[in-house]
Amino acid sequence: MIRINQIKIPVQKDETSALKKKIQKTLRTNHPYTYQIVRKSLDARDKGNLLHIYTVDVEFERSQDIPRNIIDNKNIMLTKDEKYTFPHRCRDDCNEKTDVSIYRPVIIGAGPAGYFAALQLACAGYRPIVYERGKCVEERTRDVEGFWQGETPICANSNVSFGEGGAGTFSDGKLNTGIKDKYGRIQAVIDDFIRFGASEEIGYLNKPHIGTDVLKHVMKEMREEIRSFGGEIHFSHQLTAISHRSDTCLSLTIKDLQNEQTIVVETSACILAIGHSARDTFAMLQAAGVTMEAKSFAMGLRIEHSQAMVNASQYGTSGQAKLLPAADYKMTYRSTKGRSVYSFCMCPGGFVVNASSGEGQSVVNGMSNHGRDEENANSAIVVNVTPEDFAADGFADYGVLAGVEFQKKYEHLAYEAGNGKIPVQLFADYKANRVSTEFGSVKPNIRGGYQFANLNKCLPAYINDAIIEGILDYDRKLKGFSSGDAVLSGIESRTSSPVRIVRDETYRSDYAGLFPCGEGAGYAGGITSAAVDGIKVAEAVAAYTPPVDLTEVIGDTTLMRLNRIFADVCKRKEDKIDPVRSKFGKIEKEEVTMSEKLVDIKAFMMEHEE
Repeated sequence: MIRINQIKIPVQKDETSALKKKIQKTLRTNHPYTYQIVRKSLDARDKGNLLHIYTVDVEFERSQDIPRNIIDNKNIMLTKDEKYTFPHRCRDDCNEKTDVSIYRPVIIGAGPAGYFAALQLACAGYRPIVYERGKCVEERTRDVEGFWQGETPICANSNVSFGEGGAGTFSDGKLNTGIKDKYGRIQAVIDDFIRFGASEEIGYLNKPHIGTDVLKHVMKEMREEIRSFGGEIHFSHQLTAISHRSDTCLSLTIKDLQNEQTIVVETSACILAIGHSARDTFAMLQAAGVTMEAKSFAMGLRIEHSQAMVNASQYGTSGQAKLLPAADYKMTYRSTKGRSVYSFCMCPGGFVVNASSGEGQSVVNGMSNHGRDEENANSAIVVNVTPEDFAADGFADYGVLAGVEFQKKYEHLAYEAGNGKIPVQLFADYKANRVSTEFGSVKPNIRGGYQFANLNKCLPAYINDAIIEGILDYDRKLKGFSSGDAVLSGIESRTSSPVRIVRDETYRSDYAGLFPCGEGAGYAGGITSAAVDGIKVAEAVAAYTPPVDLTEVIGDTTLMRLNRIFADVCKRKEDKIDPVRSKFGKIEKEEVTMSEKLVDIKAFMMEHEE
């Protein structure tokens, strides 16, 4: 198979025909072949000549059919189709034990990290057990829609943060990732998403997204496949306590939130994929002695512009531009005080949503359906905050949970500013430190109630100052970005986890049997990276051998029993070295006397006399 890079096709209605012609012109062959798009990106530097840049893989029926005249083409190379393979299978000697929970891995959380870990383990025969505090995606959607429409109060365990699919379910479903992976895990994630119902274009688009409307269906299909391979998924079940039953066994206290009953689950390996908003779980883990540390994250506001304005700035206004999907952007800036200011979770043609996970909070996020066909574009404009900022704000005594308390303070200020609704403000008024009275050319597209308020009162002054600086700077790159009519809403505070659950190079916590995983543990930042981390941790769990529990082995045993155990171990070691003995047992050497040997020799001589 060969790979052709840098195939440039002008943006047009029928690009498929143009692409085929370009491939044929490059190959100049009559031998039959097939091709597959590997990557597709947009070059919009010249607004009068918009180009799609393709990379394709071409496969011939016979290797000898590959044209020799392409050798000198720098944009053509040989390549191999390499698929990810989970490196471990469930051991045969564990199959009989899988009916007992201690021998089955337990996963806490059904977001991308938890589900992809569960999927790999289930397909490999480990029959994982998943506990999710939220509801299945169908019931979760009803709860969230009811809250947005003001029909029902917020449900503490079924909202934009908690439930099947995690926080990413009510987002744009972006699959961008900055991580490197030479083992094919990223492609495995993409392939699985396609297999479960996502569009095939996510396999090759430079900036793929699934869309929240499609992602809900994908989660359901993934759920069913995990169950079909023997995995269990329990919704409305929250982890409330953790302890060690022994050196090799974790004891997990799980609360069934529907009937208020509590169960205790024992396992030798627990994957902790709790998400970035599980504040009560963070507190429980701290009390249990699990090693954690406070970490930096980012906080700020959402900004809405007309999608038409963004399109015109990014694509121009030619006829080609009208053929393209809703445009996105990515902005970065270093403030005069040295703060990083950047756009986060940009949603073309999307909504701003109330992403609160409890009473007394005002939290916003962005969401887009697959079509990205809403009138507004929105993005978070956020500023980095550090443990030093948490301490300066009076939260030093909270230790590793200082960032959590920092979030809670400003989420509550935003809640109060909006009288329980999302506080909104025009950018011109935000700069002038005054409450807005009416909208301009941009009308907010917000799921959930909103109210005019002064967002300056919802964030520290250094964040407000940095946001204003950043938005003004971004106007140089995207004309109209700093328009006074742009609508701000707040606050965006859940960009990543405020804590990191410490793990070593084997993905284990120092709390024996615990495997921190995903965004909530501080090791991912989005759907794809969380899913890949879930696969990595699943590999680690499959390769994990719990330490020997000497108490269980020895107990009140005698020296005589210890001697028998030692002898048995030695025999097993010997059997492993000597496969003949392992199969046939010990072969005793027979004693033969000299007189017996002489008798046999004489008999042989008499039989063979000439």
